[in-house]
Amino acid sequence: MIPALGLIAGIVIGVVFRPDVPIWLLPYLPIAVIAALDAVFGGVRAVLDGIFDDKVFVVSFLSNVLVAAFIVFLGDKLGVGSQMSTGVIVVLGVRIFSNVASIRRHLFHA
Repeated sequence: MIPALGLIAGIVIGVVFRPDVPIWLLPYLPIAVIAALDAVFGGVRAVLDGIFDDKVFVVSFLSNVLVAAFIVFLGDKLGVGSQMSTGVIVVLGVRIFSNVASIRRHLFHA
């Protein structure tokens, strides 16, 4: 219940205050969102498997976002930022779909 309330509060705060994202941060924002979604779906899967640990979730969430942003940052410095972004999105996308498939199997016993 608390995570749902936190999500609702975050959405409301974002809609009301409409924060501006600095220009230099724009290339990293989509990657950070995908990395955060990977951690969230992994957390949901862990809850359904009965192995959820809040400390592991927080570390996973933060490390996913930081590592993904760092990989894209390195790609930008090497001149291959878009290719690195694509690679990160593909890897995290595969993980997200794997977690969603596991969640679906767990919920619907299919």
